Amino acid sequence: MGYILKNMREKLKHELEKIKSEGLYRSLPDIDEGAGKYIISGGKRLLNLASNNYLGISEKKELTDEAQTALVALGCSSGASRVVTGNFSLYGTLEKEMAEFKGTEGCLVLNTGYMANLAVIASLAGRHTAVFSDKLNHASIIDGIKLSGAKHIRYRHNDTAHLAELLEQYKSTEEKIIVTDSVFSMDGDRADLKEITRLAEKYGALTIVDEAHATGVLGCGRGLAHELGLEKRIDVHMGTFSKALGSFGAYIAGDAYITDFIRNKGRAFIFTTSLPPAVIGANLGALRWLKSNPSCGEELLKKAAEVRNALNLAGFDTAGSSTQIIPVIIGDNFKVQQAGRLLEDAGIRTGVIRPPTVPDGTARLRLSIRLDLNHDELEHVVHSVRRLKNA
Repeated sequence: MGYILKNMREKLKHELEKIKSEGLYRSLPDIDEGAGKYIISGGKRLLNLASNNYLGISEKKELTDEAQTALVALGCSSGASRVVTGNFSLYGTLEKEMAEFKGTEGCLVLNTGYMANLAVIASLAGRHTAVFSDKLNHASIIDGIKLSGAKHIRYRHNDTAHLAELLEQYKSTEEKIIVTDSVFSMDGDRADLKEITRLAEKYGALTIVDEAHATGVLGCGRGLAHELGLEKRIDVHMGTFSKALGSFGAYIAGDAYITDFIRNKGRAFIFTTSLPPAVIGANLGALRWLKSNPSCGEELLKKAAEVRNALNLAGFDTAGSSTQIIPVIIGDNFKVQQAGRLLEDAGIRTGVIRPPTVPDGTARLRLSIRLDLNHDELEHVVHSVRRLKNA
């Protein structure tokens, strides 16, 4: 036993050294304070383009007041799973208002987007199901398919012709699901939901759309499906409170029988303590703020387009982005880390993204444009990234 354990330890050490040698080693950033527009990291004040707090509302009074009210009234913890005693009436209020916002019969609030995708896919798919998934879908979708035991069929990124070929190959399979991100988290481009929906209806496939990075931004905050008028033709909508809505948690929306089924079968929902009341309060505050500010997403996209167009003109590859997520493809794992450090020297924190989060050879800076950036800050971002050409 001691010999085997020693071998395992040596294997882990060797794997860590290999990760470092490939420029893929990850360490946790030192953040002293802030998810806001500026953060303090290592004693330096940095413009925050690494956060998913796209609308910059995480510190707004509308959210903090609702969180404080819930905290004082209900304490720090829900105390249990929602199927036991951790289901205060506040949770039902949030689900009712989110269902109305999404225009669906039902809604179910879960702890994270990751857990929501696990719950949806592992509940609705099984070993007799064929699940068709975009190659660049989020890791939680991939893990949900693995957990379900379904046959995982990946189609080339945003290639609906390839999806059609695969659906034709599996047309005799009775249970079929198509699942896709609506806005892809590392490329910032959008899924072709119109064609995906058409193919799903042609081949009898259920559709699941992950709107995590579209919620709060597209379709007056309701997501890409709503922007395209497809909300009634998509079976399951998933989104998060932890990105543009500036809080934490996730929701699943759809017909009542679907959300009821996931409530009864979703292990990632059933077997965990529910979100703290203060988080639910903040989510309610964020949703109500969003309903009062329906044009905020459009304003954000205009700012993102300004930055993206300037970078494209300067010769940077932004990977077909059309949203607030702007990748700047560098390619080499070590060079992208150097680029990230140069931007920090200019007072900007960005996401430095390497494999396996993105495909080999596509390491990138990930710029998350925020609604609260002013003209001078946008100009500073463009100028600072342009200078990387000469680095």
